[in-house]
Amino acid sequence: MHIVPAPRAETASPRMADLATLPVFFTLAGRPVLVGGGSDAAAWKAELLAAAGARVAVHASMADCEPQMLALISSGRVELVQTHWRDADWSALAMAVADCEEAEAPAFAAHGRAAGVPVNVIDKPGFCSFQFGSIVNRSPVVVGISTTGTAPILGQAVRRRIETLLPASLAGWGEIARTVRGKVAALLDHGPQRRAFWERLSDAAFVQTPSPDAVTPWLAEAATAKAGKVTLVGAGPGEAEYLTLKAVRALQAADVILFDDLVSDEVLELARREAGRILVGKRGGRPSCKQQDINAMMIALAKQGRHVVRLKSGDPMIFGRAGEEIAALEAANIPVEIVPGISAALALAASLGVPLTHRDHAQSVRFVTGHSRHGGLPETLDWQALSDPATTHVYYMAGRNAAAIAQRLLASGMAPGTPVAIASDISRPGETITHLDLAQLCAGAVAIDLGKPVLLVTGNVLRLATARTKRSSERAPAPGLTSAGA
Repeated sequence: MHIVPAPRAETASPRMADLATLPVFFTLAGRPVLVGGGSDAAAWKAELLAAAGARVAVHASMADCEPQMLALISSGRVELVQTHWRDADWSALAMAVADCEEAEAPAFAAHGRAAGVPVNVIDKPGFCSFQFGSIVNRSPVVVGISTTGTAPILGQAVRRRIETLLPASLAGWGEIARTVRGKVAALLDHGPQRRAFWERLSDAAFVQTPSPDAVTPWLAEAATAKAGKVTLVGAGPGEAEYLTLKAVRALQAADVILFDDLVSDEVLELARREAGRILVGKRGGRPSCKQQDINAMMIALAKQGRHVVRLKSGDPMIFGRAGEEIAALEAANIPVEIVPGISAALALAASLGVPLTHRDHAQSVRFVTGHSRHGGLPETLDWQALSDPATTHVYYMAGRNAAAIAQRLLASGMAPGTPVAIASDISRPGETITHLDLAQLCAGAVAIDLGKPVLLVTGNVLRLATARTKRSSERAPAPGLTSAGA
């Protein structure tokens, strides 16, 4: 087996884009932390530090302590030390935080650098070696959000959004995970068995009430987990928000991802960071990986115990060669699961704002391949049936044969004025949709970019799109929408 992945036309993005700051988590249980100042702002930081288990010493005079700090001191969660922060022993500090004036901030920061202690000066990011972010607390699950000090209100808005997504019960499941970790290590083999158990627990954490008893049967099921598996995942036409939740979960659980050339970087960005990524691009008219080599690679990786995600543009079951891959995997006794995706035809209908079926214009819809394995038109197509204007026909991968399709449809009796739409880069920033009629298509009235994936649509339902575009153009030009008759 020899795989030579086809290079992308553009430079591939790194697995992690540039970070303004690196999110890290300090373990502070039992460790000494200094807080300088007795303000309410300092009290909030002291309370956070105490919540993390730190031994917090507040260096301030009693007279300088504001109500929230006095309440915190009275609760016994922090200790008041009525000396200046300079007089403290910095040698063992885990970190230091201060609420001080502009004139004092440089000295506090310099003191920290000299002692090798991370410091934070409240509301003065220029003197901070670390920053506090907004927190979503489902301990032991803790989510930190940072805007690197530039937009605290935005960070709070993000926190509110995440709060609505993470159920309070997540804390209970996190505690169950902590208590069962040793049992998992003792009973389950490293790799697929443990992965199967943790995936089951993670899925339950979002839909079930925490129950320690639930993990017992999961341990038994995981002990019988097969070594490897393959998941065929539909990546949709390009826009990452078209991914299903199940597709995202599969990407997050993958060990290796074999992805098509048409899969967008935005979709890949949602995958597990540690997952290996192999481009097995298949594009018409370009050097491509052979299908038998892709099949062999999936089988070999799965037999190594890997969870392989075969990530396909659109829906894997529509012109995605899923049948060949499923047959090869089943013959090798490799478990295979299919996660459907939004096909390009459905995304195009959304872009047009026009349904593919309509009670008055189109009583059926048909998806048709625009080329055979040899590059020309398939010899088995029923052109008489395809010339029915009351059926919406969507031809996939039709760019090279668009004029030939028009010729065959006209020869089979389809009216020259039948509306046609040609679309490329559907749901992507460069999406282009051109409206014309069948005669214009046959005459080559539109230039088709053969380097892009192209859909060709015919049928009376497109008259709704033409009328809609005309109304829109009377108000304002619609970017990406053109007409060959204009």
